[in-house]
Amino acid sequence: MKNDKIYLLRAIEIAANGIIHNGGPFGALIVRNNKVIAEAFNSVVLTNDPTAHAEILVIREASKVLQTHQLYDCTLYSSCEPCPMCLGAIYWSGIKKVVYAYDRTDAEKAGFSDKLIYGEIGLEPSKRKISFIRLTDQGGADVFRKWDELENKITY
Repeated sequence: MKNDKIYLLRAIEIAANGIIHNGGPFGALIVRNNKVIAEAFNSVVLTNDPTAHAEILVIREASKVLQTHQLYDCTLYSSCEPCPMCLGAIYWSGIKKVVYAYDRTDAEKAGFSDKLIYGEIGLEPSKRKISFIRLTDQGGADVFRKWDELENKITY
């Protein structure tokens, strides 16, 4: 618990540093075996990349450093509760623990609302605000059949 507080304070420092460098007010780091593996702040506006959230960037960097897509033995520290996109990346990476300071309600008060996305996730694609159109029999099944037949695939 003591280390959690130390690393969380570092995530907040990273977020503050991001603001100074024209990034967003979000910072994150990944720790493994009590060692910081990677740090990042939100760079959405800096890079014109809507996916450049601190959590996504730190997962990418940690995966490079550790040379694996499986971060099962890592903890992510974030200045704010991860958004739905980042939450998905956290689950895909296998991270088992996330420690954060601000929550989604606090972030909404600062102009960062995820309510729409959280609401859309549970809807059938045809009921979402963005048009989702499924075209079947276009070869998609062939790709998944090839994947199923692949003998040396690395699952994730």
